[in-house]
Amino acid sequence: MSSRSSSGGSRQITIAAAAAGFLTFTNMWCTQALLPVLGAALHASPAQTGLTVTAPLAATAAMAPLIGAISDRFGRKRFIAGAALLLVIPTLLAAASVNLPMLIACRFAQGLLLPFIFIVTIAYIGDEFSGPAAMRIAGTYTAGTITGGFSGRFIAGLATEAFGWRAAFLCIGLVTLAMALLVITLLPRERQFRPVSGLGAALRSFPSHLSNPRLLATYAVGFGVLFSLVTVFTFINFRLADAPYHLGPAALGSIFVVYLGGAVISPAAGRMAAKYGHRAVMAASLGLSLSGLALSLAQPLWIIGLGLLLTCCGLFTQQTIATGYTALAARAAKSTAVGLYVTCYYIGGSAGGILPGGIWHSTGWPGCAALTAAAQLAAFAIAMAFWRPLSPRPA
Repeated sequence: MSSRSSSGGSRQITIAAAAAGFLTFTNMWCTQALLPVLGAALHASPAQTGLTVTAPLAATAAMAPLIGAISDRFGRKRFIAGAALLLVIPTLLAAASVNLPMLIACRFAQGLLLPFIFIVTIAYIGDEFSGPAAMRIAGTYTAGTITGGFSGRFIAGLATEAFGWRAAFLCIGLVTLAMALLVITLLPRERQFRPVSGLGAALRSFPSHLSNPRLLATYAVGFGVLFSLVTVFTFINFRLADAPYHLGPAALGSIFVVYLGGAVISPAAGRMAAKYGHRAVMAASLGLSLSGLALSLAQPLWIIGLGLLLTCCGLFTQQTIATGYTALAARAAKSTAVGLYVTCYYIGGSAGGILPGGIWHSTGWPGCAALTAAAQLAAFAIAMAFWRPLSPRPA
């Protein structure tokens, strides 16, 4: 185990990692609760305004492998801190957008920067810590991402309700700046990082990662996690905006409070994976997500909310253990391995926003819930087959 794991510096790193996750996902999802308002303000259709959600996902998926290769060559903190600070610029520019194409361009620019933060943070954790310490800090990092995902939607919804959608981006920009300064201040320079000699060598690590069954299985789990999350939290909004609920944008944004359940369970998931193994925790998470999907079919709003909470807990448990497993299963070129994971993860998210559309129109929410359950069962089967225990890494 790295010396950091037993030093006071590990607490600083834990806080900085959580802040990095928070600022990343505050920006990633902030427009999801604003789509009806953006459509009315910018005279755009729902499909067009939906591009403000998919633009950063597409940019992230495209950039992720390259960013991993660059970081494996040149280091960790400089990319995390620099990208966090630069992210403030397109976030604030989004507030000044005069039309939808400009807003989409700003969102795409955000997506180009976001993987420099969260991909390299995961690799940083994998470099500096091992075993239970790595899983514990990965769990705290994931809790930061979950809290950020909720906060971005919630802050944007409140600001829009009070002052309009431009104020939402101003608020998100200020939060981003505060979190970036926290990362710059608390995150120490890497000590255990060993550069891959040459960018070409980092890129040549792709065949090694893609021939590693453990990593391929983890990439499939990541695809399933975001596919499920995007499917659930896109199409449940349509259900709750319709009769008999008729929830407005602010109320729909508040639904994401269930993400906080994932923030609570994620650090525990990391500890449980270290103690009981990844496959056992994956099985428990499947039970949570399937139970939540079943409850979401009910009519009372509070039961639907409980179902969404259980689904979140299950999915974010999977995200925690898959993220940690990626860094542990890749013995070299960790950022490249994480970059490939992120690419598969966001391809899954993009598919979750598109593929269930036809099912929604034909069968409504029950069909979307059934599709999500099928994706969860497939990811579980893959994890059971390939997530074998890892041998300990030398101290």
